[in-house]
Amino acid sequence: MTELWVFGYGSLMWRPGFPFAAQAPGLLKGAHRALCVYSVYYRGTKEQPGLVLGLDRGGACRGVAFRVTPGAEDETIAYLREREQVTAVYVETYRNVRLVDGSGRTVKALTYLADPTHPQYAGRLSLGEQLRIVRACRGQAGANIEYVLNTVRHLEEEGVHDAVLSKLAARLTGEV
Repeated sequence: MTELWVFGYGSLMWRPGFPFAAQAPGLLKGAHRALCVYSVYYRGTKEQPGLVLGLDRGGACRGVAFRVTPGAEDETIAYLREREQVTAVYVETYRNVRLVDGSGRTVKALTYLADPTHPQYAGRLSLGEQLRIVRACRGQAGANIEYVLNTVRHLEEEGVHDAVLSKLAARLTGEV
């Protein structure tokens, strides 16, 4: 197998869960980070779905590209499918990711895009609707509000400012 790269745009950025030999900031064009997926498992339930990140159509997304440790490619793909495809709401694909590390290099990275045809696809929700859902929901991995606030904190630590998520986090913590 050739080099396997994985693009992380949410929790995969700080908790990849697979062995990697290198990582670099990356830019994916053609999709943007958004709370556009109803979570019926990790951050909500079937009765009360929460919201989690997906890569939605259009725009661009700053994230982290990981080069998987040679020899761990098959186990990494199996792990990611188990983690990301619990309900098959994401489309597993390979996309070009430009490394933003000064190398000018572009890699083909395994990427999980939100599937707009899946029943769990939330699409673009108003800030008020996102607030209502995130405040109320909890799933097997914990409270939805913790997920959003943790995401924003980690994105900022990585030097990534997501204006929409930051605005939501400010409302969730009463800073606005």
